[in-house]
This record gives sequence, structure tokens and C-alpha cells, in this order.
Amino acid sequence: MPPYTYRLIPLAAKQFKKLPRQLQIRIIKKVKFFCQTEPLYYAEKLTDKEIGEFRFCIGNYRVIFDLQDQMITILKIGHRREIYR
Repeated sequence: MPPYTYRLIPLAAKQFKKLPRQLQIRIIKKVKFFCQTEPLYYAEKLTDKEIGEFRFCIGNYRVIFDLQDQMITILKIGHRREIYR
């Protein structure tokens, strides 16, 4: 199985840049780890398809994404209490 790749849409990139540096590093390390393994094993399917198909939980932060072929498209990144609004 070839490794997955990921990309951030502009909104997610903007949200990512606002996070503290240590948290940015933690999120990128986790996303890269998920890309090297089977991402759906760690992901949870979302019921509201409006915001995205799946999510990763990284501490109190959520990474909302869609998966198509071997590409993880990150749609939103944010704190769990604000991400679903």
C-alpha cells in the first residue's frame, strides 16, 4: 500500500497558521504518521457531510478532512469546542 499524501485547503492553512508553534508541530507529526499507516483506522466518520467526511482527534483539536484515492484533503483545523460551528 503506497503512503497517503495530504494537502490543506486555504481556509485550513489560515487556521493552522494561527495555532501556537508547538501545536502546529504536533498536528503535522500526527498527520504524517496517519499518512504512513492506514488513516481511516485512526479517523472517525462524521455524520454531517457539510463540514467533511472524517476527523482526526489530536488532543483537544480536530482535523476535519475528506479522503479521495490516496489524498487527504484537510478542510478545517480547530479546537473541539469551535470546529463544528
